[in-house]
Amino acid sequence: MNRAVEYLEANLTEKLDIEKVAKIVLSSTFHFQRMYHMMTGVTIAEYVRRRRLTLAAQDISSGKKIIDVAYRYGYETPEAFTKAFGKMHGISPSAARELGANLKAYPKLSFHISIKGDEKMNYKVVDKGSFRVVGKQRRITLVDGENFIQVPEFWNECIKDGSYQWISSKAGKLGVLGVAMDFSENGFNYLIGVEEIKDTLPIGYISATIPASTYAVFESVGALPTAIKDIIQRIYTEWFPATGYQHDCYAPTLEVYPKGDMHSPDYRCEVWVPVKKQKR
Repeated sequence: MNRAVEYLEANLTEKLDIEKVAKIVLSSTFHFQRMYHMMTGVTIAEYVRRRRLTLAAQDISSGKKIIDVAYRYGYETPEAFTKAFGKMHGISPSAARELGANLKAYPKLSFHISIKGDEKMNYKVVDKGSFRVVGKQRRITLVDGENFIQVPEFWNECIKDGSYQWISSKAGKLGVLGVAMDFSENGFNYLIGVEEIKDTLPIGYISATIPASTYAVFESVGALPTAIKDIIQRIYTEWFPATGYQHDCYAPTLEVYPKGDMHSPDYRCEVWVPVKKQKR
C-alpha cells in the first residue's frame, strides 16, 4: 500500500491510472479501490485531487502562473481549476498569492501496522455450493467512489417502488441478499434478491448463478447502514492482515439480511466475504 502511495505521489501531474496502481499491490482494481476507501475513508480519486490542490496552492504561493499550475495538475481550463481550488481552500487561486492567505493542506498518506483487536469479531468459515438468486440488479460504477453512493440509492429506490417488499416476501432461509458480482475495472453488478424461487419473475427481475465458494462469514450487530459499514472496514483493516486468508476478489460478496427491524441497535445481519488460503 505504501508503494502504491509512492507511485501516486510520483505521478500527481499525470492522468490517474487505477489499474496500474492496483497491480502494485497485486490486486484487482475493484478490490484495491474498496480496500483503500475502507482503510482511509476517502477514495483514491479524492486523495489524488486533494494532494494535487495542496501542491497547486504551494506552487501559486511561490509565484508560478495560475494557468500553468492548472494545466500541470490536470485541469483542462482555468475555470475548472478555480472552481476546484475554491471548493477545497475556500479562496480563489489569485487570493492564495496574498501574504497570510489561509490555505488547507492534505499531507501525503502513509500506512502503518497497528495492533487492534480490542473488540471481538464473530466469524466462521464455510464452504457453500453453487446456488441461484433472483431479484433486481443494477450496474454500479467505481469511478470517483460513486459505488458508495449508488448502492444505498438502489436500496432506497427498491423500497420506494415496492420491489423490496416483493423480494422480502419471497425470502428463504438466508433472508434478503445484497450481492456484488461480475467485477470489472470500472464497476460491478449489484443484486438485491433472494435464493431462487419457482414463481414466475415479474418484468425487470433477473436470475443469476452464484458459484461455489469458500466464505468467511462475519456477524454485524447494530442499526444499518452504520453497523455493516463498520464490520466491513474491520474485515479489511484487521481480519485479513491477522489471518492466513486473502480475498478471492473475483467471486461474489454477499450481504445477508434476515427479517427484522434494520434500524434496531440489536439487528443482526451477516457479511459473506469469499476467501482463499494464502500461499506460503
